[in-house]
Amino acid sequence: MSRNRERVIEIMENSFAQGEKIPPESMLFSYRGVLYPATISSPETLEALKSFETRSDDVILAGYPKTGTNWLDQMVKELESTDAKYTEEEMKERINAEKKLEIFPRLELGDPGIYERMKKMPSRRIILTHLPPHLLPSSVLQSKAKILVLVRNPKDTAVSYYHFYNNMPVLPSFTSWDEYFAAFMNGKLTWGSYFDHLVEWNKYIDHEKIMVISYEELKEDQVLGMKKIAAFFGFSLCEEDFHRIAKKTSFQAMKEKSNETHGKFGDILFRKGVVGNWRQFFSKAQNEEMDRKFEECLGGTKLAAKMKYDVYCKA
Repeated sequence: MSRNRERVIEIMENSFAQGEKIPPESMLFSYRGVLYPATISSPETLEALKSFETRSDDVILAGYPKTGTNWLDQMVKELESTDAKYTEEEMKERINAEKKLEIFPRLELGDPGIYERMKKMPSRRIILTHLPPHLLPSSVLQSKAKILVLVRNPKDTAVSYYHFYNNMPVLPSFTSWDEYFAAFMNGKLTWGSYFDHLVEWNKYIDHEKIMVISYEELKEDQVLGMKKIAAFFGFSLCEEDFHRIAKKTSFQAMKEKSNETHGKFGDILFRKGVVGNWRQFFSKAQNEEMDRKFEECLGGTKLAAKMKYDVYCKA
């Protein structure tokens, strides 16, 4: 395990310990109308984020929580390092730099000083965020850096986030699925409304430096999906590389190593990794409510077509 990964685990486990001591009403804070976990971020951090300086060669990954961002992150790291052909010494230097700088695994998390420390990270930086475009620092969209946006059908996203919420010590639990569903539909969760998130990214779907990929298409054909990602970022890999990385980053392979790579956080992050699990949770009324909401927010858009809602979300 890399030393940086060990540090991330340490930070998360310390946050878990803090979360167990905090009353539910103090676990979250609101910033610009959106909720965030108080033990791993702060209003001061999000204010400091405004001054974040994006580099033209940054590799930026964006996606709402539980859309598959941890899986995508690992895939892209493997693609980038294979393309870069780092020597053993270079890899060691990169890992040690991240460890010393105590970089958090999400752009919007950590202490307010994290963005100054990130200036010292070696290029290419792989940066992961759950923020929609209107909440990102202005330098992200103004720079030449490319952004890969991950989307997942909202029904499976809702179910996955439900389990995540109820198992994360740093987040308040819900007493029932029905209570949680109402919060999801009204955007009363950390990182806000998934529908608002999708609406905002749809505005950028034709932007030359932004590409959208879906969780479902990666599940259907991971190698093909990775080839699209590599082409977008300009990574050069051979056929054998893609198949090796697909095997190494399959959901099952990552789940089996999750305790090693993510500590106690692993069991929470890697649950099922399947498409269609929502059918075990949604009532008929809830199913119809989400169908209406999706149509109202995204009906007829390019992003809706990309997500294949009728394929993955119809009973």
